Amino acid sequence: MRRNRNAKIIATLGPVSCTFEQIDALFLAGADTFRLNFSHGLHHDHAEKVRIIRMIEHNRNRPIGIIADLQGPKLRVGIFNDGKVKLKKGQTFRLDLDTAPGTHARVNLPHPEIFNALKVGTALLLDDGKLELKVLSFQADHAITEVITGGELSNRKGVNVPNVMLPISALTEKDHIDLEYALSLGVDFIALSFVQRPEDILEAKKIILNRAKVITKLEKPMALVNLSQIIELSDCVMVARGDLGVEMLPEDVPSIQRQIIRGCRSAGKPVIVATQMLESMITAPTPTRAEASDVATAVYDGVDAVTLSGESASGQYPVEAVSMMNRIIHRTEQDPLHRKFLNESHTTAPDTVTDSIAEAARQVSYTIHIATIVTFSESGMTTLRVARQRPASPIVALTPNQATSRFLTLVWGVHAVVVEDMYSFSQMVTTACRWARIEQFAELGQNIIVTAGVPFGEAGGTNILRVAKIDDDVAV
Repeated sequence: MRRNRNAKIIATLGPVSCTFEQIDALFLAGADTFRLNFSHGLHHDHAEKVRIIRMIEHNRNRPIGIIADLQGPKLRVGIFNDGKVKLKKGQTFRLDLDTAPGTHARVNLPHPEIFNALKVGTALLLDDGKLELKVLSFQADHAITEVITGGELSNRKGVNVPNVMLPISALTEKDHIDLEYALSLGVDFIALSFVQRPEDILEAKKIILNRAKVITKLEKPMALVNLSQIIELSDCVMVARGDLGVEMLPEDVPSIQRQIIRGCRSAGKPVIVATQMLESMITAPTPTRAEASDVATAVYDGVDAVTLSGESASGQYPVEAVSMMNRIIHRTEQDPLHRKFLNESHTTAPDTVTDSIAEAARQVSYTIHIATIVTFSESGMTTLRVARQRPASPIVALTPNQATSRFLTLVWGVHAVVVEDMYSFSQMVTTACRWARIEQFAELGQNIIVTAGVPFGEAGGTNILRVAKIDDDVAV
């Protein structure tokens, strides 16, 4: 089940991708990791998807990552008497804590924390930015606004408050319940929505206690103020362009996306680009050329993974969407410019022994033909350091830890294999050569690089690089 590409694919599961046959088809088409959106669906629905994924993982003998994506503090208006109203430019409109159904003059906004953070002139964006209000006055229980951009507003539409640090946690009461349930299912990643500050990540990590990796979704511009700290605290980072694109100017999103990607790559943290990548394939069998270019741009920038949302969760062509994304990634990575861009964006490695070994592996892979780089790692940290270098050779990660193998399903260029613990360096080299052949990354007579740590069993202790040749003595 070798993937002939480096960037990974995350597929969101939903109504059209919930059976064994459907999920298995997505995996075979190219999905490396599956996302469960806890904004939708019941707990038992998610439990059944996890059961199916683990069954496929066993049947296909390949690690598969599972992401539990928490809803987060999504701010919404209440309901209206007639289900919707028409707001006209220039009219005043009241937002308040009154739970009575709304009218053309007012509606419930059940978030008192918003009123506490407002200022006169603050912009409020409704329904993904389709409508805009400007705050004229406010008190602890209401705000009087002017409609700047009018339109139809219906029940429970979202509210965004750009450029305001809201005094709310990234974990709601619902999130706390969903988080504990997701951890009980054994998911590999917890995705935190609407993170604003480093403290949001620390709060979640105190609950998670290393039972899963943390993916920080960047969809609030205020999070960019503390970007370096947020990247440092995160296990992975997701550029969630949906809400991020609502709260900032469209022309600013591409440069911010690239800034986040570069920050993550420099720190050696996996980075994911998400939202509207092949949006038209929800209803069409092929994407627009602009969407194909969007995916390719992320790949040229060296992202670890790209995401399908509605395309695979509720669209008419879920398998085709995964297959198309697989094709775009593969074709982009075959372009000589792709390697040129990766080399030009390469950053200096930190001054550690492990990073020096990873840098050396990259250099050797360029100097002589190397079929693959094989890493041994219990935690996956050594493999991350090698992947950070974006070497020209694929990476085979051997680990005795199944959780580590699943984590690495999100890491650029990595093919993870679960093996038994090693007890000598010679055993490591033999095992590396054997698995490089079994997984079809090397053939007889080819050279591979092996990185390992001596003495064994010490986390972060990688201190040896060896070039080994595949010969007839290696059993497969």
